[in-house]
Parts: sequence; C-alpha cells; structure tokens
Amino acid sequence: MDSISIAMIADFFHPDVGGVENHIYMLSANLSRKGHKVIVITHSRPPDRVGIRWLLPGVKVYYLPIIPIASGATLPNFFTFLPYLRTILIREHIHLIHAHASLSSMGHEGILHSHFLGVRTVFTDHSLFGFDDAASILTNKLLVGTLKNVDAVICVSHTSRENTVLRGELFEQSDDNPPRLIVRKNVYVIPNALVAERFQPGHPLSSDTITIVVLSRLAYRKGIDLLVATAPRICQAFPNVNFLIGGDGPKLIELLQMREKHLLQDRIELLGPIRHNDVRSVLIRGSIFMNTSLTESFGIAILEAACAGLYVVSTRVGGVPEILPPDMISFAEPEEDDVFRAISEAIQIVSRNEHDPVLAHERVKTFYDWEEVTRRTEKVYSTVMKSPQRDLWDRIQRTMQLGPFAGPIWTIILIVDCLFFLFLEWLIPREDMDFVRSCWTHDRFVEVTVQMNR
Repeated sequence: MDSISIAMIADFFHPDVGGVENHIYMLSANLSRKGHKVIVITHSRPPDRVGIRWLLPGVKVYYLPIIPIASGATLPNFFTFLPYLRTILIREHIHLIHAHASLSSMGHEGILHSHFLGVRTVFTDHSLFGFDDAASILTNKLLVGTLKNVDAVICVSHTSRENTVLRGELFEQSDDNPPRLIVRKNVYVIPNALVAERFQPGHPLSSDTITIVVLSRLAYRKGIDLLVATAPRICQAFPNVNFLIGGDGPKLIELLQMREKHLLQDRIELLGPIRHNDVRSVLIRGSIFMNTSLTESFGIAILEAACAGLYVVSTRVGGVPEILPPDMISFAEPEEDDVFRAISEAIQIVSRNEHDPVLAHERVKTFYDWEEVTRRTEKVYSTVMKSPQRDLWDRIQRTMQLGPFAGPIWTIILIVDCLFFLFLEWLIPREDMDFVRSCWTHDRFVEVTVQMNR
C-alpha cells in the first residue's frame, strides 16, 4: 500500500514491559521499515520520561504529561486529552490512528476525538474479559461506546475475536426468522509474533535434573494460586525436578510462604522481575515451561518458551490452544489435580528425550513472523483508508443505539466533544501551528547512535 502516517495510541508502552508494549513497538518498527511514518502517543513515566523520545528504527514517541494510576493506566478524562491529540495529529499529518488494549483510556479517547479530524481509526484488543464482575461490566460498556464508530477491529486470536465481538456488540441481527447474529465484516484476527532469532535454544541440559520455568506476572489471573498448590506436590513426587520462577506481583508473598512452609528453598528459585532482554537466558536454564493462567487471549510467553526449545504445559484457557501444535504442548484444566497430571506427563516426555528443542525452534520460526503480521495489518489499514467516512450525524445515530441510558450519555459526550473541538479550532488555528516537515530516517538514526556510543 501507499505510505501513510500512523499514530499508535495506548497507555501501555516502553519502558514498561509486557505483551501489549512489545506488540506496539515491533509493529511500529516493522511499519517504519516498510516506509510508513509511525509515531506513538502514550502517557508520561515518572519521574522524568515526559516529552518526545526516539526509538530505533526511527519511531517517534510522545510521552504526554498525564499521570497514570494503578497498573500503568490512566483515568478516563475525555476532554483533557483532546488539545494534545489534536495538535499532534495535525502537526504530524496523521492519516490513521491505531489504538490498543481495552483498559487503555487514551486509546478509547483517541478513537472518539480522531473522527473530527478525518483521521481513520483501528482498534486492537489484546485481552479477554468476563461479563459478570463490576470491572468487566464497566470496561465492556466503555468498549461498546468506542467501537460503535471505529473503522476496524483486530484481535490476536479467534477466541479473543469471539470475546471482543460479544463484549463490544460487534454484530447485527439478520432479517431471517428467527433472526441470526451476524458479525461485522470489519473484525479481523491477526496473531502476535516474536523475533525467533532472539530465542535460540541453549546447550543440551543434563537429564538427571529437570527444571520447570515459570515467567509470569505474579497475580491472581495468571493462576499463581495453582502454582502455589501444585509446586510442592510436584517436588515431592519427582525428587529430580526444580522450579525457576521469574516475575513480580502481589502473589510473590504467597510463593515465598509456600517455599518456607515446605522447606523448598533449594528447589524453588525466585528470580524477581525479569527484563525482556534477559528472558532467553532464564528460559534456556529449563526444559519445561509452565503456564497456569486463568485467562489468556494469546500468551506470548508460551510462544517465546517454545521457540527457546522448552516443552510447554499450560491451562486450557482462552486462545492458548491456538498457539502451538499438540505435540509441543500439554494442556490441563485450571484445577490442581489436572495441572499435576499434565506436568507429570511432560516430565516423562522430557526424561525420554521425546522433545527436540532445535526442531521446536525451527517450527515456531515458521509459524510466527513480524513481517507477516505487518503485511496483514497493512491490508486492514488499506481497507480502512478506502472505506467511506462517517459524518457527525451518522455517528450520533449509531451512538444512540447504545440503549435508553448509555445512548444519551454517550451522545452528550460526543456533542460536547465536538463543541470543544470547534473551540480549539478557533483558539489555535491550524495555520498557526508549527508543522513537522521532516523526520529521522533509519540510516541517519543509526549513524547518530554510533557516534554517541563512541
């Protein structure tokens, strides 16, 4: 497709570490290499990460002076974000914004504001959410309002697509009798990926001792309670099995208590937070990777472990069954006895040398590639850029379909947002802005970086 200017918008980005952060950076970098102009808009990182930064291979990042709350997300503010966003989109000549993550307030607000500037919108959902707890209900209501007028939606797995379609009400009723639910055509599935060269298998390990690696945020939804319950049983049943656990979170205390209670200090090693650059060095110390998540839309950590040559044991949740072939992974229901059974099977497979780490790496390398993800994302962008735009009246009509209570509230927000936008057009005319007329090229960026490192 022709080169366009793209703005990635999310609360979650570097220097924070996570699947969403890595996805945004890798997609931005590959789009830049294909000739597109890509910028990232996110919030500041205290104490000093605010303003404009540059990342290789020439990705420009705007760290706006908005203070995050828990877990790196910001509170919805709607109108405070508009002056920043309008200035950036106009100065950078942006054609399309790509918002990420259901819990990213900046992403939702970016989609709301961008239509006033004629900027097209794409949204990628990275997580699975329920329908019965208060947090999920509020998040889903916000998602429905945002996706009513979005131009395209991307999900990272087919399970994630089903979840997002239901949560975001991305369907229409047919004229059949009885009526059927038809998913909108602008919902796509594009999986995550990884750089396989960064996860080469290590040297063959001794078969006398088997190490089970766990790399995860130590939180409830990651199933750490299952890990706490099963790790002592596994250590008791298999004297030659040790655990290597990396990560940080509220469940770290329970892991420490479990290790002390069962006197397993010499068999369960807790590494604490792990930088992404150090993930491979931890993975190649083990033979089995254990994932006990209670919900997972894709599971990039599983993919990285399989690429590094580890045999994977995971709970059968979310989009995890879509990631790997059956001979590279064992599944368990998210309950203690079944996790123990699956780990026992994996130990037998590894002990008999039935899993080839080098062959596993070569297979994963052919399954997932960022160039393929970028090519498919470009197709979505091309379709969006060619589709007709919705005017304000059409957006109001679609917003009123949210229901007798939510519809009027969202419509009032939309109208007030439009009036505020017109006020900004008068207060800060476009012709008075300092437009960005040039940007860093990859070659120039590398040249300056080399000079600074001398």
